[in-house]
Amino acid sequence: MEDRKRGSQLWEEGGQGVWRRRRLSRSPSLPAVPAPGTMFRAGRPSHTVLRSLLLLLLQAVGRGLGRASPAGSPLEDVVIERYHIPRACPREVQMGDFVRYHYNGTFEDGKKFDSSYDRHTLVAIVVGVGRLITGMDRGLMGMCVNERRRLIVPPHLGYGSIGVAGLIPPDATLYFDVVLLDVWNKADTVQVSTLLRPPHCPRMVQDSDFVRYHYNGTLLDGTAFDTSYSRGGTYDTYVGSGWLIKGMDQGLLGMCPGERRKIVIPPFLAYGEKGYGTVIPPQASLVFQVLLIDVHNPKDAVQLETLELPPGCVRRAVAGDFMRYHYNGSLMDGTLFDSSYSRNGTYNTYVGQGYVIPGMDQGLQGSCMGERRRITIPPHLAYGENGTGDKIPGSAVLIFDVHIIDFHNPADPVEIKTLSRPPETCNETAKLGDFVRYHYNCSLLDGTKLFSSHDYGAPQEATLGAHKVIEGLDTGLQGMCVGERRQLVVPPHLAHGESGDPPANLFEDMDLNKDGEVPPEEFSTFIKAQVSEGKGRLLPGQDPEKTIGDMFQNQDRNQDGNITAEELKLKSDEDQERVHEEL
Repeated sequence: MEDRKRGSQLWEEGGQGVWRRRRLSRSPSLPAVPAPGTMFRAGRPSHTVLRSLLLLLLQAVGRGLGRASPAGSPLEDVVIERYHIPRACPREVQMGDFVRYHYNGTFEDGKKFDSSYDRHTLVAIVVGVGRLITGMDRGLMGMCVNERRRLIVPPHLGYGSIGVAGLIPPDATLYFDVVLLDVWNKADTVQVSTLLRPPHCPRMVQDSDFVRYHYNGTLLDGTAFDTSYSRGGTYDTYVGSGWLIKGMDQGLLGMCPGERRKIVIPPFLAYGEKGYGTVIPPQASLVFQVLLIDVHNPKDAVQLETLELPPGCVRRAVAGDFMRYHYNGSLMDGTLFDSSYSRNGTYNTYVGQGYVIPGMDQGLQGSCMGERRRITIPPHLAYGENGTGDKIPGSAVLIFDVHIIDFHNPADPVEIKTLSRPPETCNETAKLGDFVRYHYNCSLLDGTKLFSSHDYGAPQEATLGAHKVIEGLDTGLQGMCVGERRQLVVPPHLAHGESGDPPANLFEDMDLNKDGEVPPEEFSTFIKAQVSEGKGRLLPGQDPEKTIGDMFQNQDRNQDGNITAEELKLKSDEDQERVHEEL
């Protein structure tokens, strides 16, 4: 309900707090007699106001409001019956306050002479300054919002011996049933109460920020006039730029995402003497229960927070690297919108090349393998004003908790680190064409063990340069001495590439006639089908039939001319073969 129109503030002429009072027209022949519904005092000399205030103070101290004369005697003062008192009373009516109230006015016999309900218009007026009949001025003092009172006003505190022609007879005692709906003062400011403050506050609202929040709006008596929840979306706007009523501009300052506030706004900082449509009456105080969802500024950049940095970071990710990482993505209020963990696989992409939203492209650069970092991305570097799908709303700040698994660059070579060499002089090292036997342990960069030759009790055998092993291992084994230990880090393009492991049902797919064995013909048909579907590639520059034949021989461990599930499984577990390559 925070209107985006700019002309909604009250009391522009003369500055804030300068009241525009309605003036009564006077007949040249009759004293000014207002309608009884407004309870203005009839014409009286100017010193009457001071006398009324003096009487009020004296009675409050000496006798107390509501005390009558002894039984049978005329009433000396207003009789007050408080027949409904609300549990909460944050403030009571005092002299000089502006109040809004409904009432019914009757005589002693119950005959009604006036009612604000009949006119469908609240009374809105300043009390305690002589604008009301003295009895009403006194009867409203100390009243709470939503309190109901019955006031018995003796004639001398009402319309006296003159009365109101045709409406109130002379010397009439008046009975009023009053309910107070609003009270405020020109000295009031915006009242802010924090109902819930989150333990973590990454930033607080400032002028010129863009905010998204939910709210319930009520009048001071609790009457609801608007809520963002009924529209199924947050209220989105700039703060301190004239898009909101002044009181809301002030009340939102300093809020944290996830914080709940109660903001009470006096009319001159809301919709003033005109109100708003049919839902907010003139001179109405407004109460907003606000939940801040998120906040950002159009000038914001990506924010990085390192949650965990592993020791020994020898390289940081740069634009052009291919990265594998896990993430949890949430909105600023903690609502989870996506997670790679739920899909049981990393998110794999190039960094700094526009494959991900700009904020993530920026946030991933400079990270280390194994690092955990929090990346906070403003909307203009994420999905902007429109959002995406049904989980990321427009103008939403996104928070990613990222775990970097590994990354490489397509230009990366094999990293070779010698762990130990034999003490004796090494006169001959492995070279292309040599037949080598070696043991190995293979794992991912995050330490996840894949396979080991020690599990099978025999070393691996291969001829270097014969394309029997992946290219990176072929390179890493060259130049080794017998007895030497090395650590090889092989980038994906020199290992199993983008495809990774073969499918779990690989043997079933190969066994075309489902007889439990795969002869060379079925094997060749399957491999060629994989290549044609783009699921694998044969080594360029080589005879494809020879390559497929070599692959079959490597899988046919007992050399009986057929591959069984056990043979393929053992070889798959040991080598993690990607169709045409072996480890």
